[in-house]
Amino acid sequence: MRVSIASAALLGLAFRAAAIDPIVTKGSKFFNSKTGEQFFIKGVAYQPDIESTSQVRDPLADKAICTRDLPFLKDMGVNAIRVYQTEPFGNHDDCMKMLSDAGIYVLLDLSTPTETINRETPTYDVDLYGYYKQKIDTFGEYDNILGFFAGNEVTNAVNNTDASAFVKAVIRDTRSYIKEKGLSIPVGYAANDDADIRWQLQTYFDCGSTDEQAEFLAINLYEWCGDDATFETSGYADVVKNATGWDIPYILGEYGCNAIRPRTFTEIASIYGSDMTDVFSGGFVYEYVEEANGYGLVEVSGSKATKTEDYANFKTALAAAKPSGVKMSSYSPSGKQQTCPKVGSDYHWVASSTLPPTPSNATCECMMKSLSCTSKLTAMPTSASDLKSFGQNVGQIFGTVCASIDCGDVSTDASKGEYGKYSGCNALQRVSWVVNAWYENERMVDGSCDFDGFATTAKPSLSDDSSCSSQKDSSSSGSSSHTSGSNSDDSEDDSSSGASRAGVVSAAAAAIIAAALF
Repeated sequence: MRVSIASAALLGLAFRAAAIDPIVTKGSKFFNSKTGEQFFIKGVAYQPDIESTSQVRDPLADKAICTRDLPFLKDMGVNAIRVYQTEPFGNHDDCMKMLSDAGIYVLLDLSTPTETINRETPTYDVDLYGYYKQKIDTFGEYDNILGFFAGNEVTNAVNNTDASAFVKAVIRDTRSYIKEKGLSIPVGYAANDDADIRWQLQTYFDCGSTDEQAEFLAINLYEWCGDDATFETSGYADVVKNATGWDIPYILGEYGCNAIRPRTFTEIASIYGSDMTDVFSGGFVYEYVEEANGYGLVEVSGSKATKTEDYANFKTALAAAKPSGVKMSSYSPSGKQQTCPKVGSDYHWVASSTLPPTPSNATCECMMKSLSCTSKLTAMPTSASDLKSFGQNVGQIFGTVCASIDCGDVSTDASKGEYGKYSGCNALQRVSWVVNAWYENERMVDGSCDFDGFATTAKPSLSDDSSCSSQKDSSSSGSSSHTSGSNSDDSEDDSSSGASRAGVVSAAAAAIIAAALF
């Protein structure tokens, strides 16, 4: 497992010897930390049975699925998988050990469809940050974790570039948290290949303070279609040109156009040949399991799996790929960090280089203790109908209150780099701030803290919130997540035996609130 010696000694734990060598980054390349050989990702996007349920499906917590799929992964010759959906709840030891023993690394997305930065109404709060920390706690100790993605195509068009400021804040904070834990796992970002914002996206995640920049970048690229495509006609040459001379590694987060099937994967010769290996460190073919979109290498049904027509072609192409790299000891990085893109609609970019602050439970709990009027709810609704009703109520409250009162303390404007001091609090805490602002504005007259039964009066334990902004979470607070909607001290701290789902407000729920707030 990947832990510092000091941490292991402190905890008094006995760990098994690493079955796989850790991979590290140096300049724009990955290296095997033990052998010093350059590492090229020969990977596949792995999310089996994703359509079998509307809930997040964690394949790495299902030993039966891993047992079914591992022979295929080994037979293909892949050395890494990218897994989009996992949860920090449950036991992943069996699957992670099976993969490690097979020499297969794992690159994980921190987000899930329900726990992510919403591109249309972006927010980044204590609950989402807490969820990401839980996932790092769960997976960070495995020796074959290659890295984490802080986001996947969150900004995917000209009209939602502001969301990237929130994702970049996630990179900053998760990098810091990983460092606090004594681990060395890079955090990156996966971008789509949109011609209008391609350059802005890439430079944004490599600019600014070093502790804010992505430690690697991925591009999801589907431009090489069929046998007639070439390195030049596919646009791959342009992508490589744009990434040349950078100071961080580049990979293909996804590749494998399926406009013509069966796919023959002729692009693999360029990905792992002289066309690209000076700049790119391999990538992940899309995808392992066959879905309605027709990209699968394997069809699965229960405990059985069968190969599609694409399988043999991919295996053959990958086996022929023999990338030639450099030794870490002889490599002297010469790449340069990028300059942040200009902000403005004329430049197709509105995300400021000033990022949201790190969400702080201590700040938000302090603020709640100063309120005389709060939401009656102490936890977010869970059913879709209740969430919808809740979102409508919140929309009405914000529409009424913020039309006459400045709600800047709980609002954000990423284009200006302006973030309210409580904008990182969770949805219930922000709503409580708003109803309290109205209550105080109305001089606390009877009935002004009701909002049709949504809110209730409370006895504050602090006379004001003047000290709240300076409150910061201690490192010992770990990945605990708080959702209290009153000024009580109720909170849920994660135990060493595993995280609890109860303390996490889903981003799907937060998106409903965000839509009302902004």
